[in-house]
Amino acid sequence: MKIDLKQLTGSRTASISFSDKLDLREETLYGARPFQSPVQISGTVTNDSGVLRMTGTAKAIYSTVCARCLKPLEILLTAEVDTILSDDPEAEEEDDLFVLTGDSVDPADVMVPALLLQVQMTYLCREDCKGLCPHCGADRNGMDCGCGQKQIDPRFAALRALLDSEKDEGN
Repeated sequence: MKIDLKQLTGSRTASISFSDKLDLREETLYGARPFQSPVQISGTVTNDSGVLRMTGTAKAIYSTVCARCLKPLEILLTAEVDTILSDDPEAEEEDDLFVLTGDSVDPADVMVPALLLQVQMTYLCREDCKGLCPHCGADRNGMDCGCGQKQIDPRFAALRALLDSEKDEGN
């Protein structure tokens, strides 16, 4: 969807609203395709005394897994955008400035990068997630496998033997 910005140049307070659904199923992040449902964007482009400004919201369901136990998660991502649109090719793109390449703008070009910046590197199913057992792979949130008590780091086996011999001598 493109918005023709020429419609805004006639008035000092004109605005154009937009709303769209975007298909980002092919977008790859961290080796996965996390956007399985459409991304919803909405907002307005306004001419505020000669300054073009885009404001809006992008919302999506981000499908991922818990970084500790690999439980599937669906996270609601929301990005608020308030960006000035500039046709000056010398202007540097900043967080709040989008450089136009013509007389129109595609809101997705502004909204999608803002949404992608909301993605965290890792997500947890809950703050106290115990994760998977490194020995047997059991989910330690649901059961206690007992591997932690049985397994001894081989580098410390000699120390364990020394401690066991001291216990035997003390009895």
